[in-house]
Order: sequence, then C-alpha cells, then structure tokens
Amino acid sequence: MNRQRHLVDSQPRLSTLTASVLCALALVAPACAQQSDEDELALAYGEQPFVSIATGSRQPLTRAPAVATVITDDDIAAMGATDLDEVLETVPGLHVARSTQTFTPNYVIRGIYLGYTPQVLMLLNGIPLTSIYTGNRGNVWGGMTLDNIARIEVIRGPGSALYGADAFSGVINIITKSAADVDGTQVGLRAGSFKTGDAWMLHGGTWGAVDVSAYLRVGSTQGSNSVVQADAQTGWDGVFNTQVSHAPGRISNSRDSIDASLTLAWKRWQWRTHLKERSRVGSGTGVASALDPTGENYSQNFSSDLSYEHPQIAPGWDLSLQASGMHYKEFSDLTLFPAGFAGFTDGMIGNPYKWERHYHLGGSALYTGLQAHRIRLGVGVEHQEVYKTQESKNFNPDYSRIGTGSVSDVIDVSDTAPFMRPHGRIKRYVYVQDEWSMAKDWTLTAGLRHDDHSDFGSTTNPRLALVWEAAYNVTAKVLYGSAFRAPSMSELYAINNPVVTGNAALKPEKIDTLEAAVAWHLRPGVQLGLNLFHYRMKDIIRLSSNVYQNTGGQHGNGLELEGNWDVGRTLHLSGNYSYQYSQDQTTDQDAGNAPHHHLYLRADWRFMPSWSLHPQVNWISERPRVAGDTRRPLAGYGTVDMTLRHETAGNRGWSVALSVRNLLDVDAREPSPYDRSLAQPFISLPDDIPLPGRTVSVQASYRF
Repeated sequence: MNRQRHLVDSQPRLSTLTASVLCALALVAPACAQQSDEDELALAYGEQPFVSIATGSRQPLTRAPAVATVITDDDIAAMGATDLDEVLETVPGLHVARSTQTFTPNYVIRGIYLGYTPQVLMLLNGIPLTSIYTGNRGNVWGGMTLDNIARIEVIRGPGSALYGADAFSGVINIITKSAADVDGTQVGLRAGSFKTGDAWMLHGGTWGAVDVSAYLRVGSTQGSNSVVQADAQTGWDGVFNTQVSHAPGRISNSRDSIDASLTLAWKRWQWRTHLKERSRVGSGTGVASALDPTGENYSQNFSSDLSYEHPQIAPGWDLSLQASGMHYKEFSDLTLFPAGFAGFTDGMIGNPYKWERHYHLGGSALYTGLQAHRIRLGVGVEHQEVYKTQESKNFNPDYSRIGTGSVSDVIDVSDTAPFMRPHGRIKRYVYVQDEWSMAKDWTLTAGLRHDDHSDFGSTTNPRLALVWEAAYNVTAKVLYGSAFRAPSMSELYAINNPVVTGNAALKPEKIDTLEAAVAWHLRPGVQLGLNLFHYRMKDIIRLSSNVYQNTGGQHGNGLELEGNWDVGRTLHLSGNYSYQYSQDQTTDQDAGNAPHHHLYLRADWRFMPSWSLHPQVNWISERPRVAGDTRRPLAGYGTVDMTLRHETAGNRGWSVALSVRNLLDVDAREPSPYDRSLAQPFISLPDDIPLPGRTVSVQASYRF
C-alpha cells in the first residue's frame, strides 16, 4: 500500500518562534552540505508525494512553498471513509463541525469558525465549487462520495495570491480519477446503517486516440437517528405556554444522491464534466433550529471545463488555458416552525428557490528562460450571478401570518417580497509568481495577485515563501501571505427578512498569516513535521442590529505536529496533533466553538497476504463558547473507527471492506449556533448538535 500521506508544514508569526525553529534545525542538521542525489534519496527514503496546489506546478510536497497535506485513494481506503468529510477530519489543523442548514459541514481550519465557513475555498480539479449566494459550498451540500477521487490536496493557510477570493483559511482541491488511474472497469455496491445503500461504476480506457474516464453512482440513506432533546420551538413553547415542538425528536438527515462524471483527453486537450445532484435532503436540526421532519431540500451542481496545455509553445514558455462553467440550483420546501407556532395552523412555511451560473476564462504562462527562475503569469475573468430567485410562503416579512398560516395560505412572493432579487458580479484578475532558486538549497517563492470585483472593488494579496533544504533529510520553511473572503450575495443583498438584512457597502474580510515549518526524515520510514502559525483577521462580516457589517477582528496562534512511521513491511503508523488558540478582538475572549486540541492516530496493518486492518482514533478537546453564550464549554469526545479490508492481488479481482465508525458508540456533539444579535430569551439548540452513533458499512467492488 502506498504511504503517500506525508504531511507538511505550518508556521508562526513571532520572530522569536521562527528563530527557535531555525536554531533547532541547525542542531538537527549540521551537515547542510553533502546534498544527496535525488535517486539515492528515493532508494533510501521512498518516493516523495507531490502536490500541485501550492504553486500551480507539480513539485515534491516537502519542498512546496505552503503548509500542505496530500491524501491518496489508498489512504481513503485505509480510513474506511465513505464521505469527503470523514477524510478531511484527519487533516491536521482541520476539524469538520456541523451547521443547522441541512447538517452541512463547517470546515474549521486553525480555529476560524465564522458563519458557514465560507473562508475555505473548495476546488474540483482546480475549479471552485463556491455558491455565490452563501459563499460556501451551498446550504444543500448532501455530502461528496469518494469512489472517483484519486487524491485530495489541502493547504492550511492563505491562498489568495494564487486562487483569489475565499482562499482565506485554506484551500481544498479534489482531483478525480483519470483513465490511467482507473485502467479498466470497476463496479461496486455498499450497504450500511440507517438504510444506506450505494451502487457505482468506474471505467477508464481509450476510445481510439482519446483517453476516457467515466463515473456513475446512485445512492440513498435515511440518515442517522440522533435525537435532539430540545429545539428552538421548545423555547417558544415556554414563552407562549404551548406544546407543539417535535423535540425530543430525531434529526432529519435523509437524502438521495446521483453523481456522474466524464473526462475525455486528447493530446493537449482535456474536457471534463461533473454532475452532483442531491434530492430529498432532510433539514437536519431545522433551518430555524426547530425540528422539521417533513422539510425537503434539493441541489444540483453541474460543471464543465475545457483545458489546453502546451509544455513548449515557445522556447522557455509553457502555456495553460481553461474555460469553465458551473450551474447550481438549490430548492427548499420547509416548515420553519411547526403547526401551532404563534397561531400558524400548519406551521410557518417557506420555500426559497435560487439559481446560479458561473463562467470563467483564464490562462497562465510559465517562463523558465531565466536561470534559477520559474516565473508564472496568469490572467482571467469570471462572471458569477444568482440569476433567478423564487419564493412562496405563508408569512409576511415581519413574520406575521398570511391568513391563518395554513398550507392553503402559501403564496408566491417572488415579484413582491422575495428573500433576494437577482444579482451578480464580474471579477477580473491578474497575478505573477516567481520561484527563485536564490542559492544552493534555498528557494524563494514570491507572488502577487490583484482581483477587481464589480460590486465591492479591488484587493491585492501578496505571498512570500522561503524554503531551505537544510540537509538531505530536512526542509525548513518560513511563509507569509495575505488573503480575502468576498461578501456573499446574501450578505450584500438580502431583503424582506427582519432577522437578516444585506449591506451593499460591505468590504471583504482580510487575513495576514505568518508560518514556519520543519519536515524531517529522521531515518528511512520515519518522517516528522512541525508547523507553527500566527494569523490576524480584520473586517469580519457579522450581523449587527440585524444588518451585515464589517466589524471586529480575530487573531490566533497554534501548531501542528505530524508523523509517519513504517514500523516494518506490514505495519505503518501515522498521526497528527494540532493546537490553536484564537481570540475575538471585539470581546477579548476566546473566539469560541473550535477545539483547542485535536489528535488523530491511524495504524495500517497487513496481517495476512491480501488482508489488512486499519484502526484509527480521533480525539477532539472541549470547545469554549462564544462571548455571550452562558452554556458550559462543550465536552470533547474521542471516537474509534475500524476497517477490515481484503484485496485480490494485482489490479483485477475483488475488493471487500467492512467498516465500523464510532465503534464505541460515543455521544459526540458539535456546537449549536449562538447569535447575540437575536433577542431570544433562550438558546435554540441548548444541547448542541448530536453526531451519528455507531455506524456500520460493508462494500464490495470488482475490477476487470
């Protein structure tokens, strides 16, 4: 099994910290001369994983000018993971929390936990998956399957100097399988707890001179049966002396899924298209934090891109061109509060629909004609818009009833008082990046990107990264970068909602980050990494008196420790530990909701030919509350997962896996939201958001 999950780096701001790291490095690697040949290194230490997300070019992970993690399909199989979120939880410094919006994941990187975490940019083969309405991946996410994923590259830290908006606290790039990765046909079935079932097919081959890769998967689940003891309606029942809440009751986490993709590659051209459709998606704990057992949501993301690569279009010049488009739609049929709430006969019903389209045209050129320099130039334009909205409901903008508040009172308000009218933006950008081999074993990467948005203006973001190959087995890095997060359409233009009002004068959120890292191959089969970081945010977008405003800041420090150990030919150990402390500068208190400590450990044991066992442990420390939330800190939890795998030798034949997640059936919870801008006499979900208990899945696939 390939051991390519070698984790890299992360770094701080204080000069004393940086100096300490470099001084320690000098003790570890006094023999900085005597650089070994790369072929000899490969023989002694094994092949290094490569990453492309850090600079736009493929390079060894340890030398990349970023703090990055690479996860391969072998790692995914060893984890027993069936969804992207289960994989991302294993990345140092990244924790997957949960939202009240259809149980959508919140990707919390280094303690930055704001709203629905639009501060993380997710890419599919380099193409953003961002919904411009919310600024995240959409509120009807519905999970992402893994069968067609070849590798996942994650950067912790800023990436706006290369990727522009929303590459704020991190960048996640999901790379799908090519024809060579699949090399044949694979069919598979999966069944598990909560009436979960999936069937998929993968094919990779050639059609004449064209490489073809195709994927189709259908699935459904009723979702976990976790119970919410009290919800927002429980609070209103106490206020109005009613008893209409569905709590205690189960979270609604059902969904039906369709995933499909097709990739055609011919010479220097490549065309890819992807479909991700989720229907019958349950409302989780309820979009208003009141259980909604009948609400259903739908989303469809259809994307396509055409790229052209010419490695030698002229002496010293490589050229890359890309055109892409994405169409996203999201429909919700919801009962915000149940029948009997404030006199609503059939409950407070709202059905918001929205349609988006995104078009992008861009290109980059890599120039290597100057000795010791690799200069990349990029330019592009993008059009993003919510081009259509539709809404029907049985309540007025002040939440009063229309009629008796029955189903028959639901009216279409799309032309009179919708939640938002269509809006869009045009973005133009240009960037330059230079990788300068300034001296033996020293590389300085400098980059600068300028983005101009038609709605909120322009922003310029630099990056600097100094990488020192201190010895044949030690690499040190010091990095600085700035990034921004663009205001979403809802933050700019939301209307007819007394709780949330947009503000067209918003500026982007901004962050400056300083990092330092050391990666050390202690001996063949043993790698260690230490990453330190400091960040400072400003112009955070928050609600103030029910209107979105740029207000306050946040700063944080932390470290990430990573390790891999090939104990023998049949046993591999890996793990990481993360620490962060983030402070809200408005309140001078802990920023809240994010764990200070996070520990992950995994063992991969091939105990018999073709048989392997993969236990893993994930521990999350207690999470302090945000300012104003009087609840006790949320207790931490530790979960144990176990995967047993059997694979036929060679590239053909059967593969079978049995996985148990949360083996000990631990009561694990993620923090429920607390918004001090809402004048409620109670906390909507006082007992937080319960995660699934013990979950069993079995899968079998056949490759031919």
